[in-house]
Amino acid sequence: MPNSIVHFEIPADDVKRAKKFYEKALGWKISDPWKMGYFMVETMQKGEQGINGGLMQRKHPGQPFMNYVAVDSIDAACKKVQKAGGVVVLPKMEIGPNKGWIAAFQDTEGNIMGFHEGPKKPAEETAVKKAAVKKVAVKKAAVKKVAPKKAAPKKK
Repeated sequence: MPNSIVHFEIPADDVKRAKKFYEKALGWKISDPWKMGYFMVETMQKGEQGINGGLMQRKHPGQPFMNYVAVDSIDAACKKVQKAGGVVVLPKMEIGPNKGWIAAFQDTEGNIMGFHEGPKKPAEETAVKKAAVKKVAVKKAAVKKVAPKKAAPKKK
C-alpha cells in the first residue's frame, strides 16, 4: 500500500529521562550512533513487524510526536494535502546529505503528520553503474566467443 508510516519522532524536554522511560517501559533500544543528539529508537528486531524512530530534544513548546509517511514526491503530496483541506506547516527541507527530505502538514482535525521523501540517486551515477555492468557483460561474452589461440610455430 502506498504512503506507509516509515518513521516516528518523539520530542522530549528531558531526553535522558525519556530514554530511560522508553527503555524500561517498552524495552526499546535507544542509542545515539551519530553522536549528534538525535537518538535512534529501535522498537523491533530484524524480521519483526513495526517501525523504528527517533528521540530528540524538544525544539519548541508544543512540538508534537510525529509520524512520517513515505512519499515519492513531497511536492506532489503537499499539493494533495492542500487540495483535501489540510495545511502545510513545515515546508520541504533537506534532512542531510543522502538522507532525503521532510515536510509536515496539519490535517482537517488538527493532527500533524510528516512526509519523508528518500534521497534520489543522481542520474549520472545510475548511468555510470549501468554502463559498467554492460561493459563487464560485453567482455564476458567476447571472452566466450574467442577461440583459443594456437601456438606460434617455432623459428629455426
